[in-house]
Amino acid sequence: MKTKAVLTVEDVQKINAAAVAEATSNGWNVCITIVDDGGHALSLHRMDGAAPSTAMMSLGKAQTSAVGRRESGAFEEMINGGRFAFLSAPNTAMLEGGVPIVVDGNVIGAVGVSGVKSNQDAQIARAGIAAITGA
Repeated sequence: MKTKAVLTVEDVQKINAAAVAEATSNGWNVCITIVDDGGHALSLHRMDGAAPSTAMMSLGKAQTSAVGRRESGAFEEMINGGRFAFLSAPNTAMLEGGVPIVVDGNVIGAVGVSGVKSNQDAQIARAGIAAITGA
């Protein structure tokens, strides 16, 4: 039987706090969503001033990253590279800003961020993840 790490409430709180700190230090108002490895929401934090639509977008990015086992932006790159069939993939948000949480080679969840430029969304997500992985 295989075993793998899972996100704890404490992990989720650390990720969220670090992501909020990164966004705040840059003056960005975003929504940060953290999901488990199946894409189920564990935390959603919409900062003051973030548009209502960011809640749905950040969740979609996180879910896409968790179940796709890669950054959500990778799907955007595939489409831009001509793999248009990905446009019909169900329940996906194929925009940069969803980043998987990888521990011991296993995806244990993901962070999705929405509210600023997509590369900035990803920057915030990575800063959050670094709070528990040190990467």
